[in-house]
Amino acid sequence: MNLPVEPPIAPMLAKPVKGLPAQDGTLFYEPKWDGFRCVVFRDGDEVYLGSRNERPFTRYFPELVEAVKAELPDRVVVDGEIVVRGGQILDFDALQQRIHPAASRVRLLAEQTPASFIAFDLLALGDDSLLDSPFSARRERLESIFDRAGDAVRLTPITTSEEQAAEWFRTFEGAGLDGIVVKPGSLPYQPDKRVMSKVKHERTADVVVAGYREHKSGPVVGSLLLGLHDSEGVLRHVGVASSFPMKRRAELIEELAPYVSEDGHPWSADSLPGAISKWSATKDLSFVPLRPELVLEVAYDHMEGERFRHIAQFRRWRPDRTPDSCTYEQLERPVSYDLDDILAR
Repeated sequence: MNLPVEPPIAPMLAKPVKGLPAQDGTLFYEPKWDGFRCVVFRDGDEVYLGSRNERPFTRYFPELVEAVKAELPDRVVVDGEIVVRGGQILDFDALQQRIHPAASRVRLLAEQTPASFIAFDLLALGDDSLLDSPFSARRERLESIFDRAGDAVRLTPITTSEEQAAEWFRTFEGAGLDGIVVKPGSLPYQPDKRVMSKVKHERTADVVVAGYREHKSGPVVGSLLLGLHDSEGVLRHVGVASSFPMKRRAELIEELAPYVSEDGHPWSADSLPGAISKWSATKDLSFVPLRPELVLEVAYDHMEGERFRHIAQFRRWRPDRTPDSCTYEQLERPVSYDLDDILAR
C-alpha cells in the first residue's frame, strides 16, 4: 500500500465518564456501536481491515473487502466498527462467530451473517493525511465521501445537541447500541490515546453465586459465576464478576468454602454458555461449584441474549434476598428501536 496513513495503526480511544458531558459549544455526540473496532485501509484493489490490537480482520470478512472496493473512494483510511445485524438489532454473538480459522466456514458465514461497517472518522483521503486536522473538519470530509456508499458501508449519525444525545442514549439501546461517544470538534486524531469520552448504560441486578474460577496466580478467587432463574425456575448462567483486589480474592476462598457443592450442581464446565470456543480453546474453564444459596448485587451495562454482555461489577452482598427471587423479571428491558431508523439519520 502507498497511503499517507498506512497499517497497522492503533485507533483513537475513549475514556468512560459517568454522565453525558454538557455541550460547551464544541462537542459532537455519536451513538456507541457494539461491534469490532476496525480501521479500513483502501489503496485501489488492496484492502486491509485492521483491528483494535492492530491485527488484520481482512480474511474473516471477505464481503466487507468487496463492499469497501465498491462503496468507498480508491484511496482512503476510515475508522469505524464492524457489526452484524440480527433483524433490526445488532447481534454480537453472530459477530464473534465470524472469527473462524477455516476458510470454508468463513465463506459460509459471510453469506449467512454478512457484516456491515459503520464509519465514524476519516484518517486519510487521497494523498492527504487528516490525523492533524480537527475532528469537525474530518467529519465534514467523511460525510462528503458517502454519496456513493451503499448498504454494507454506512455513516454513523452525529449531533451537536445534548438533548438529542440524551434521547439517543435512552432509545438506541433497544437496537443493540451501548451508549454515546463524545468528541471535541477541535480534537486531532491521536492513535491509542483515550482522548474521547464515552457514556455507557449501567444497571444493577441481584444474582445467585453458583461457583467460582480460580485466579491464574494461584488458589484465590478469579471470578464468581453468576446465575438467574428463568420463568420455569431453572438457574441459568448469566456471566461473571471478577474485579476484586488480590487480598479480597484470598478472603473469598475462605468465605465461600462452606458453600462448596460436592454433587447435584445444576451446571458443569462443558454446559456453561460459551464454555469452549475459539476464544477460549486453551483456557481452563473448570470451576468450583457452590450451592446456589448466596445472593449479591452487581452492576451491568446491558444484556446479550440471556447473558451479561460484559463482566459484571460487584456491588454488595444481599443477605436479605433469597436465591429464588433472583429472576430475569427484575431486569430492565430497553425500548425497542430499529437499526434502519438510526442509520437513516
